Amino acid sequence: MGQPAQSQITYGIEPDLDAAEFRRVLVESGLAARRPADDLARLGRMLRQADLVVTARRDGALVGVARTLTDFSFCAYLSDLAVCRSAQGLKVGQGLIDATRAAVGPEASLLLTAAPGAVTFYDHIGMPRVADAFRYEREA
Repeated sequence: MGQPAQSQITYGIEPDLDAAEFRRVLVESGLAARRPADDLARLGRMLRQADLVVTARRDGALVGVARTLTDFSFCAYLSDLAVCRSAQGLKVGQGLIDATRAAVGPEASLLLTAAPGAVTFYDHIGMPRVADAFRYEREA
């Protein structure tokens, strides 16, 4: 008897990703606590106004999303990187970052703000830290 077939992860650019699908990934990743997950209209605006939405699908089911604001020339802010817990450990986060970097091109630097529990992931994949960063918190 042979080994079971391994699930295939495919990456793509989905500018019309459904807000409810995005919400499900936010919830299943644990990122919903830091996002307006209960406001589908706002999630829809977040998706529509993003310059780049990269997705990861496992056997067709959405398991990861990287949402980026960029000019494709100089800078790119990876605002959301969410991977369902069921797909964590399968290098989906790294794959989403790689696909995002490829899509924004070699002229754009990629910046993100790590969620407190995700700092070790970025260290593990070798993403360089930025020492001098500043941020105003959201009011809502």
